[in-house]
Amino acid sequence: MEKSVQDAISRLYGVDSEIELTRPAPQFGDWATSVALKLAGQLGKSPREVAEAIAGEIRSLEEASEVSIAGPGFINIRLSDASIMASLAYAAVKAPVGRLLIEYSCPNPFKEIHTGHMYQTFLGDSIARIYEKAGATVFRANFGGDVGLHVGKAMWGIIKQLEGEHTEKLDDVPENDRAAWLSRAYVAGSKAYEEDEAAKLEIIALNKKIYQLHADSDHDTPFAQIYWVCRQWSYDYFKKFYEEVAVVPFDSFYPESASSVPGLELVQGNIGPIFKESEGAVILPEEVSGLHTRVFVTSEGLPTYETKDLGVIQLEAADFAYDRRIIMTGNDQAEYMKVVFAALKLVDPALGAKQVHAVNGTIRFGSGQKMSSRLGNVARAIEVVEAAREAVEAKDDTARRQIALGAVKYSLLKNRLGGDIAFDLEQSVSLEGNSGPYLQYAAVRAAKILSKTTKDTAEASPALDEYERALAVKLGEYADSLQAVLQDNSPHHLCGYLYELSQVFSRFYENSRVIGDDREALRAQLVRRYHHVLVEGLGLLGIEVPEEM
Repeated sequence: MEKSVQDAISRLYGVDSEIELTRPAPQFGDWATSVALKLAGQLGKSPREVAEAIAGEIRSLEEASEVSIAGPGFINIRLSDASIMASLAYAAVKAPVGRLLIEYSCPNPFKEIHTGHMYQTFLGDSIARIYEKAGATVFRANFGGDVGLHVGKAMWGIIKQLEGEHTEKLDDVPENDRAAWLSRAYVAGSKAYEEDEAAKLEIIALNKKIYQLHADSDHDTPFAQIYWVCRQWSYDYFKKFYEEVAVVPFDSFYPESASSVPGLELVQGNIGPIFKESEGAVILPEEVSGLHTRVFVTSEGLPTYETKDLGVIQLEAADFAYDRRIIMTGNDQAEYMKVVFAALKLVDPALGAKQVHAVNGTIRFGSGQKMSSRLGNVARAIEVVEAAREAVEAKDDTARRQIALGAVKYSLLKNRLGGDIAFDLEQSVSLEGNSGPYLQYAAVRAAKILSKTTKDTAEASPALDEYERALAVKLGEYADSLQAVLQDNSPHHLCGYLYELSQVFSRFYENSRVIGDDREALRAQLVRRYHHVLVEGLGLLGIEVPEEM
């Protein structure tokens, strides 16, 4: 319809115009546009006069059954039934970029994956799927801190648990307890760092030692052997978690140790015009960034997170030559990333212009308490999934897993990006209301209807009744919901659409018998498209539909 309106304006006035179509309340039509108001000044005519002329052109089209003017010059368009049915076969969505690099999840080795990382994992996975649906080439990147103070804290705790650098004692740690064992060591190290000055100095020394073993490529000393074994334990744990939650595998995992060198080279190569030396450290002053002063290299010569972030941006750009890069973090990193991007734009304006920061809120549970891995009271991500699995009733383990994951993923993704999330286990697994299992059940129910019909869709479609038309129009909004996700990187648009669609279908099904009705072929066609949109839409959220529920 957009092109039809553009063509009408071109025929009338010989001008090209940008058309924005919106969806008005159903009683006013299927599409609306205010283009006449925008053209009136350019043409020296009244908006109403321009609107009437455009409406006259549109009325002659077969795809429009009714065109009306509202207010000073708004044009409302009601599509013909044939046009609506013809549009069911496609959902054109166009990605805003050709090549996208999206960095998300980003758990740190030596710690367990907590719910914040889980949310980012599901969020990034869904956004990546939707960009691919829209035609973009997508690269998935993961970035984690295998060096830095948190690793020093973890290694301090590990050595305490081993009662020294006793590599042989690593064999005593059960495989299924390794992630939790590492997490306990990190918690112990964090507590000691804050409460014991002697331990703090030891941890600072260990931090430098870890950087040095990378510089020396040390794999032989007992300390290095413990480090490399425990880092690999973390990587094995990450891989297993991603497999269990059914996300698309990452194209690359970048350890911070790999980004430190290019980041340091970038910073040190721009000391003077951009970065400044200050008391032995290297900083980006607020008067240069226009934000706030941050340290990029410590007085001990070690790169900070800022420098390592600059390093990984360069590595990803070299490996994937992207048009846009989206990095996902918690909203507590918003001001931090502004400084990192400001530094990048000063060093490399073209690369800096490709950066997008998407922030998510905090997950809170029944008590409302924010979880913290530093304090050790964090909700382990896998525990949330396991709790959902235990709360789900299903005929087999495969269906139980699919429903549990659908419950958790949908419960998180239905929230607008940026706000905090109140996670309620009972609501997430409910078969009623706005939940993943409800939509999975809706898809299963539609499949059962289709299994009973023998009608194809070859016969001509009669005029649509009220409920058929409402469902067909809603199905036509699928592409709109995907385009909205691409606009602000928030899958809640798709979640909301799928739930609204299921409600429209419920009204259709209550009032429109499918099997055995004279209109079975038409209605089966609608059910078939509804089932396709539900299954595909849930799939774009990373949610599988069980065969039975």
